[in-house]
Amino acid sequence: MKKSEGLDIARSSLLMRPLPDRIAEALLTDASTRHFARGETIFLQDEKATVVHVVLDGWVKLYRIAPNGNETVVNVFTRGHSFGEAVAFRLKPYPVSAEAVTDCTLLQIPARRFISMLQREPEMAIAVVASTFQHLHDLVGQVEQIKSQTGAQRVADFLIRLCSSSSGTCVVKLPYDKVLIAGCLGMKPESLSRAFAKLKPVGVHVSRHHATIENVKALQEYAGRDPADAWSKVL
Repeated sequence: MKKSEGLDIARSSLLMRPLPDRIAEALLTDASTRHFARGETIFLQDEKATVVHVVLDGWVKLYRIAPNGNETVVNVFTRGHSFGEAVAFRLKPYPVSAEAVTDCTLLQIPARRFISMLQREPEMAIAVVASTFQHLHDLVGQVEQIKSQTGAQRVADFLIRLCSSSSGTCVVKLPYDKVLIAGCLGMKPESLSRAFAKLKPVGVHVSRHHATIENVKALQEYAGRDPADAWSKVL
């Protein structure tokens, strides 16, 4: 990837999109590009945050390890997404760990550079608030899904977000392995397999790395159903 292409991707990220060109260009002056192989650790929980990350290519997961050793996936980011802003601005330890889900390329902006500019350029505060709000919004959405949808509906929503069209037939590539998909959706891998099976009557057929959706609108309707409707039919 050319440096100019990477800077364009970073410039279009939610974190930097609201910034005037002069501020964005100054901010990216000290930025560096790093490549990580699949499975490589980007940072570990409790390490001090010193940079803000922007994904230029590939996928990255944020996760925590519980005292019992279980891994909880907090979020997954791809091209154009930023992460680590809030803790980097305070130079605090990371509350999560980050790992490259695929081979990936990250743009890393020194936190001290960002902080010094933030003190001089009030427009940057808007960008920081917008980015932080989006991360919070995503987490709230995850909690809402877990509480209001069945496992199969959450999988349906996941597949719909990958679709390139809103109707007709669509074939989507699963962006990462099924264990991680399950973790992102708050499920066990075996529960994900059962969810895929429940989606077959709705026209979803999953192969190793792809899912064929016969009717995207039908899948959207399935994902939006009230789970309580199934109980009302039984009573």
